Amino acid sequence: MTWHWGFNQLQQGTLQRRYKRFLADVQLENGDIVVVYCPNTGAMRGCQQPGSRVWLSRSDNPKRKLAWTLELVEDNGSLVCVHSVLANPVVEAALHEGIVPELKGFDRLLREVRSGVGTRIDFKLEADAAPIWVEVKAVSWCVEGGLGQFPDAVSLRARKHVQELASLVRSNCRGALIFCAFHSGIERIAPAKGVDPEYAEALARAVQAGVEVYGLGLEISPQGLRATQPLVIEGCDLGNK
Repeated sequence: MTWHWGFNQLQQGTLQRRYKRFLADVQLENGDIVVVYCPNTGAMRGCQQPGSRVWLSRSDNPKRKLAWTLELVEDNGSLVCVHSVLANPVVEAALHEGIVPELKGFDRLLREVRSGVGTRIDFKLEADAAPIWVEVKAVSWCVEGGLGQFPDAVSLRARKHVQELASLVRSNCRGALIFCAFHSGIERIAPAKGVDPEYAEALARAVQAGVEVYGLGLEISPQGLRATQPLVIEGCDLGNK
Protein backbone atom coordinates (compact mmCIF):
# COMPACT_ATOMS: atom_id res chain seq x y z
CA MET A 1 0.00 0.00 0.00
CA THR A 2 1.20 3.50 -0.84
CA TRP A 3 0.63 6.02 1.92
CA HIS A 4 0.11 9.68 1.11
CA TRP A 5 2.06 10.37 4.28
CA GLY A 6 4.21 7.67 5.84
CA PHE A 7 5.32 7.49 9.47
CA ASN A 8 8.74 6.13 10.34
CA GLN A 9 8.63 3.62 13.20
CA LEU A 10 6.26 5.30 15.62
CA GLN A 11 6.60 4.30 19.26
CA GLN A 12 3.58 3.53 21.37
CA GLY A 13 2.80 4.98 24.76
CA THR A 14 0.07 6.11 27.15
CA LEU A 15 -1.03 9.72 27.43
CA GLN A 16 -0.67 11.12 30.96
CA ARG A 17 -1.78 14.70 30.33
CA ARG A 18 -1.71 17.53 27.80
CA TYR A 19 -0.86 21.04 29.02
CA LYS A 20 0.24 24.48 27.82
CA ARG A 21 -1.32 23.62 24.43
CA PHE A 22 1.92 22.34 22.92
CA LEU A 23 3.13 19.91 25.60
CA ALA A 24 2.07 16.45 26.76
CA ASP A 25 3.44 13.84 29.14
CA VAL A 26 3.50 10.30 27.74
CA GLN A 27 4.54 7.07 29.41
CA LEU A 28 6.50 4.86 27.03
CA GLU A 29 6.17 1.08 26.97
CA ASN A 30 9.38 0.76 29.01
CA GLY A 31 7.83 2.86 31.79
CA ASP A 32 9.72 6.09 31.12
CA ILE A 33 7.69 9.30 31.09
CA VAL A 34 8.72 11.79 28.41
CA VAL A 35 7.63 15.32 27.56
CA VAL A 36 6.46 15.45 23.95
CA TYR A 37 5.61 18.20 21.50
CA CYS A 38 1.88 18.39 20.72
CA PRO A 39 1.53 19.80 17.16
CA ASN A 40 -2.09 20.89 17.49
CA THR A 41 -3.33 24.32 18.53
CA GLY A 42 -6.97 23.27 18.93
CA ALA A 43 -8.90 21.98 21.90
CA MET A 44 -8.36 18.37 20.75
CA ARG A 45 -11.85 17.49 21.97
CA GLY A 46 -12.21 13.76 22.53
CA CYS A 47 -8.56 12.95 21.88
CA GLN A 48 -6.63 14.17 24.90
CA GLN A 49 -8.01 11.89 27.60
CA PRO A 50 -5.43 10.63 30.13
CA GLY A 51 -4.88 6.90 29.71
CA SER A 52 -5.41 6.99 25.93
CA ARG A 53 -3.08 4.95 23.77
CA VAL A 54 -0.85 7.22 21.66
CA TRP A 55 1.90 6.95 19.05
CA LEU A 56 4.99 9.16 18.94
CA SER A 57 7.68 10.00 16.40
CA ARG A 58 11.24 10.76 17.47
CA SER A 59 13.62 13.29 15.91
CA ASP A 60 17.40 13.12 16.10
CA ASN A 61 17.74 16.82 15.33
CA PRO A 62 19.96 18.24 18.13
CA LYS A 63 18.45 21.72 17.66
CA ARG A 64 15.01 20.55 18.78
CA LYS A 65 14.07 21.19 22.38
CA LEU A 66 11.84 18.10 22.45
CA ALA A 67 12.77 14.93 20.57
CA TRP A 68 9.30 13.39 20.70
CA THR A 69 6.20 14.47 18.75
CA LEU A 70 2.65 13.30 19.40
CA GLU A 71 1.25 11.92 16.12
CA LEU A 72 -1.74 9.65 16.80
CA VAL A 73 -4.24 9.17 19.63
CA GLU A 74 -6.78 6.38 20.04
CA ASP A 75 -10.35 7.58 20.65
CA ASN A 76 -12.96 4.89 21.37
CA GLY A 77 -11.27 2.41 19.06
CA SER A 78 -10.65 4.93 16.26
CA LEU A 79 -7.32 6.53 15.42
CA VAL A 80 -6.94 10.31 15.36
CA CYS A 81 -4.03 12.13 13.77
CA VAL A 82 -3.36 15.22 15.89
CA HIS A 83 -0.52 16.50 13.69
CA SER A 84 -2.80 18.84 11.76
CA VAL A 85 -0.24 20.23 9.29
CA LEU A 86 0.02 16.77 7.74
CA ALA A 87 -3.39 17.41 6.18
CA ASN A 88 -1.72 19.51 3.47
CA PRO A 89 0.57 16.83 1.98
CA VAL A 90 -2.25 14.28 2.20
CA VAL A 91 -4.68 16.58 0.39
CA GLU A 92 -2.02 17.49 -2.17
CA ALA A 93 -1.55 13.82 -3.03
CA ALA A 94 -5.33 13.34 -3.20
CA LEU A 95 -5.66 16.28 -5.60
CA HIS A 96 -3.01 14.84 -7.91
CA GLU A 97 -4.80 11.48 -7.85
CA GLY A 98 -8.19 13.02 -8.58
CA ILE A 99 -9.86 11.77 -5.38
CA VAL A 100 -11.82 15.04 -5.31
CA PRO A 101 -13.37 14.81 -8.81
CA GLU A 102 -14.58 18.42 -8.88
CA LEU A 103 -10.98 19.69 -8.59
CA LYS A 104 -9.42 17.56 -11.32
CA GLY A 105 -7.83 18.88 -14.49
CA PHE A 106 -5.33 21.46 -13.19
CA ASP A 107 -1.92 21.92 -14.83
CA ARG A 108 0.09 23.16 -11.88
CA LEU A 109 -0.24 23.16 -8.10
CA LEU A 110 1.32 25.96 -6.08
CA ARG A 111 1.67 25.83 -2.28
CA GLU A 112 1.15 28.56 0.31
CA VAL A 113 0.26 31.31 -2.17
CA ARG A 114 -0.40 34.83 -0.98
CA SER A 115 -3.76 36.14 -2.15
CA GLY A 116 -4.54 39.73 -3.07
CA VAL A 117 -5.08 40.97 0.50
CA GLY A 118 -2.10 39.18 2.00
CA THR A 119 -3.66 35.99 3.32
CA ARG A 120 -1.79 32.79 2.44
CA ILE A 121 -4.01 30.11 0.93
CA ASP A 122 -2.81 26.49 1.09
CA PHE A 123 -2.98 25.73 -2.64
CA LYS A 124 -3.55 27.47 -5.94
CA LEU A 125 -4.49 25.17 -8.82
CA GLU A 126 -3.67 26.70 -12.19
CA ALA A 127 -5.33 25.67 -15.44
CA ASP A 128 -6.56 27.23 -18.69
CA ALA A 129 -9.74 28.28 -16.93
CA ALA A 130 -9.95 30.39 -13.77
CA PRO A 131 -7.50 29.38 -11.01
CA ILE A 132 -8.83 27.43 -8.04
CA TRP A 133 -7.79 28.56 -4.56
CA VAL A 134 -7.93 25.71 -2.05
CA GLU A 135 -7.81 25.93 1.74
CA VAL A 136 -7.42 22.77 3.87
CA LYS A 137 -8.69 22.14 7.39
CA ALA A 138 -7.99 19.00 9.45
CA VAL A 139 -11.04 17.70 11.33
CA SER A 140 -10.11 15.61 14.38
CA TRP A 141 -13.30 15.95 16.45
CA CYS A 142 -15.87 13.17 15.97
CA VAL A 143 -19.03 14.00 17.91
CA GLU A 144 -21.30 10.96 17.48
CA GLY A 145 -22.64 8.70 14.77
CA GLY A 146 -19.65 9.36 12.54
CA LEU A 147 -20.20 13.14 12.49
CA GLY A 148 -17.02 15.20 12.41
CA GLN A 149 -17.24 18.87 13.35
CA PHE A 150 -14.93 21.83 12.76
CA PRO A 151 -13.63 23.83 14.53
CA ASP A 152 -13.25 22.35 18.00
CA ALA A 153 -12.54 25.81 19.44
CA VAL A 154 -13.28 29.38 18.34
CA SER A 155 -11.00 30.11 15.37
CA LEU A 156 -10.63 33.65 14.03
CA ARG A 157 -8.01 32.37 11.58
CA ALA A 158 -10.38 29.78 10.07
CA ARG A 159 -13.09 32.42 9.74
CA LYS A 160 -10.65 34.74 7.95
CA HIS A 161 -9.79 31.97 5.49
CA VAL A 162 -13.38 31.33 4.41
CA GLN A 163 -14.00 35.06 4.08
CA GLU A 164 -10.93 35.36 1.86
CA LEU A 165 -12.10 32.43 -0.29
CA ALA A 166 -15.43 34.20 -0.75
CA SER A 167 -13.60 37.37 -1.78
CA LEU A 168 -11.57 35.43 -4.36
CA VAL A 169 -14.74 33.88 -5.78
CA ARG A 170 -16.25 37.34 -6.17
CA SER A 171 -13.17 38.29 -8.24
CA ASN A 172 -13.99 35.51 -10.76
CA CYS A 173 -11.77 32.79 -9.33
CA ARG A 174 -12.91 29.49 -7.91
CA GLY A 175 -12.49 28.90 -4.20
CA ALA A 176 -12.68 25.57 -2.39
CA LEU A 177 -12.46 24.45 1.22
CA ILE A 178 -11.45 20.84 1.90
CA PHE A 179 -12.25 19.33 5.30
CA CYS A 180 -9.80 16.47 5.79
CA ALA A 181 -11.05 13.83 8.26
CA PHE A 182 -8.18 13.20 10.69
CA HIS A 183 -10.34 10.85 12.76
CA SER A 184 -10.90 7.38 11.32
CA GLY A 185 -14.45 7.31 12.72
CA ILE A 186 -15.61 10.36 10.73
CA GLU A 187 -18.09 9.57 7.96
CA ARG A 188 -19.52 13.05 7.32
CA ILE A 189 -18.57 16.60 8.32
CA ALA A 190 -20.39 19.74 9.45
CA PRO A 191 -19.45 23.13 10.93
CA ALA A 192 -19.44 23.17 14.73
CA LYS A 193 -22.17 25.78 15.17
CA GLY A 194 -22.36 25.26 18.91
CA VAL A 195 -18.63 25.91 19.35
CA ASP A 196 -18.04 28.76 16.88
CA PRO A 197 -21.32 30.12 15.49
CA GLU A 198 -19.56 33.04 13.81
CA TYR A 199 -17.38 30.65 11.82
CA ALA A 200 -20.44 28.61 10.83
CA GLU A 201 -22.18 31.76 9.59
CA ALA A 202 -19.07 32.93 7.71
CA LEU A 203 -18.85 29.52 6.05
CA ALA A 204 -22.53 29.59 5.10
CA ARG A 205 -22.14 33.05 3.56
CA ALA A 206 -19.04 31.89 1.68
CA VAL A 207 -20.98 28.92 0.28
CA GLN A 208 -23.77 31.31 -0.71
CA ALA A 209 -21.14 33.39 -2.56
CA GLY A 210 -19.98 30.32 -4.48
CA VAL A 211 -17.22 28.78 -2.37
CA GLU A 212 -17.12 25.00 -2.85
CA VAL A 213 -16.82 22.73 0.21
CA TYR A 214 -15.58 19.15 0.07
CA GLY A 215 -14.90 16.41 2.60
CA LEU A 216 -12.08 13.89 2.36
CA GLY A 217 -12.01 10.58 4.23
CA LEU A 218 -8.75 9.01 5.38
CA GLU A 219 -7.30 5.68 6.34
CA ILE A 220 -5.21 6.27 9.46
CA SER A 221 -2.59 3.85 10.74
CA PRO A 222 0.71 3.93 12.68
CA GLN A 223 2.23 3.25 9.26
CA GLY A 224 0.76 6.33 7.62
CA LEU A 225 -2.15 8.38 6.27
CA ARG A 226 -3.99 7.82 3.00
CA ALA A 227 -6.90 9.73 1.48
CA THR A 228 -9.56 7.27 0.35
CA GLN A 229 -12.83 8.91 -0.70
CA PRO A 230 -14.98 12.05 -0.65
CA LEU A 231 -17.19 12.60 2.40
CA VAL A 232 -20.60 14.27 2.68
CA ILE A 233 -20.67 17.86 3.97
CA GLU A 234 -23.71 18.96 6.01
CA GLY A 235 -25.13 22.15 7.51
CA CYS A 236 -23.39 24.82 5.44
CA ASP A 237 -26.49 26.86 4.58
CA LEU A 238 -27.76 30.02 6.25
CA GLY A 239 -31.10 28.39 6.99
CA ASN A 240 -29.56 26.01 9.56
CA LYS A 241 -28.18 28.41 12.17
